Amino acid sequence: MGLMDKWTNGEREAPEPLEGNVVGTVVAGTLIWLVLFLGQLPFYGWFADKGHSWWVWTCAAGAGLGCVGIWYVRARDKAIRRARQD
Repeated sequence: MGLMDKWTNGEREAPEPLEGNVVGTVVAGTLIWLVLFLGQLPFYGWFADKGHSWWVWTCAAGAGLGCVGIWYVRARDKAIRRARQD
């Protein structure tokens, strides 16, 4: 019996998915990435001199992808509400 067999053969039941304020969570995470990006931006030269400019761009990518995530979870919530009304 493999390691994953105990999870996939019905021996254990999967937990219920966590549902909460998904939109708020994604917005908060996106804002954190944005604040980190804006906070590091004035020091870009220092980061570049040390070879750590990727830190700045990682924060920018996190904020950008967070915006996509906000759009996605808002659309998901609308679809769930529509499905419940039907």
